[in-house]
Amino acid sequence: MSPAPKRRRGLIALAAAVTATAATAGVMILTDPGKGASAGKPKGPPTTTEITRTDLVQSKTVDGKLDYAQRRVVKSPVEGTVTKAATSGKTVSLGQRLYERDARPVTLLYGATPMFRTMKVGARGPDVLQLERNLRDLGFGAGLYVDVRFDEATKAAVKQWQKSLDVTSNGEIGQGDVVFQRGPVRVVSADAALADSIGPDTKVLTVASTKPVVRAELDAADGALAAKGTKVEIAMPGGGNRRGKVSGVVTPEESESAEGGAADSGGSSGDAINVEITLDDGAKVQEKDRQGTLRVKFVSESRKDVLTVPVEAIVALREGGYGLELVQGSKTRMVAVETGLTADGRIEVSGTGLAEGMKVGAAEQ
Repeated sequence: MSPAPKRRRGLIALAAAVTATAATAGVMILTDPGKGASAGKPKGPPTTTEITRTDLVQSKTVDGKLDYAQRRVVKSPVEGTVTKAATSGKTVSLGQRLYERDARPVTLLYGATPMFRTMKVGARGPDVLQLERNLRDLGFGAGLYVDVRFDEATKAAVKQWQKSLDVTSNGEIGQGDVVFQRGPVRVVSADAALADSIGPDTKVLTVASTKPVVRAELDAADGALAAKGTKVEIAMPGGGNRRGKVSGVVTPEESESAEGGAADSGGSSGDAINVEITLDDGAKVQEKDRQGTLRVKFVSESRKDVLTVPVEAIVALREGGYGLELVQGSKTRMVAVETGLTADGRIEVSGTGLAEGMKVGAAEQ
């Protein structure tokens, strides 16, 4: 005897249940589809639809915005007056000026160790090593042996560099003369203006990596989408789409650290999750994309080239499991199917004899 369907008026409620469960578990076929033909019914289904072959993508789309990674604050370790403020939006590279204090340039050098002392002859340590590497890369390392010792050769190289900056060439690097960062930085904001007094407790500027990232906010219920590596598709304000991956979760307002430090990261407070996304195709974005709202689609799961039907076509069988009512001319027959991913109102189906283009019954919506 063929499997019998429950009354179709319960199908809409069933569809909700299928949507919630079909993506996580297959359905057991409780009948042999090859022997499941039933006699033609006097009355066919309320409406019909076709089995289609397509890609299914389970996703959620939210608003986002462009930002820059690794935001951190730069402070002045010594007191003074801003005589030339930082420039917001500017990219600063090795050997270039970040701002001026007391008519002296504060220069960007590369390194992981922050500037914590005056460096002069006799000093030893990793800060000296990275200073000497910078001097060499700036072209002032002729005859300089790069190591952890600040010796007379280091002093001579420093004096050459200071002369190129048009500052007093005493061969020493004061604590407030340079800022060490891991690479080029983008000035996010100039926090101290021209003529402002600055010191150890004063924010002078905020910098970030030159690599753009996308930030988006998810509801707490969508926490699974915030997992590192989740794929996203981004519709840019200026047109076109970019792809990326979730790189982590950040606080709504990233904690600001002292010079050289990295911003804190972790879960956000409240009912929202703030997600940082790295673009797949490098760091460059068009100027027109820097302003405006992005549309960020988080892809939690996908199936390629699968048979699908509208969720309303799924029938709950008395014997358990789910089926489709195949329509062949004036006759119908019920076949048991396994269900898979549900997305955008369609559900993945599989079973013996199913093929693209077959007509199936569907509940009225």
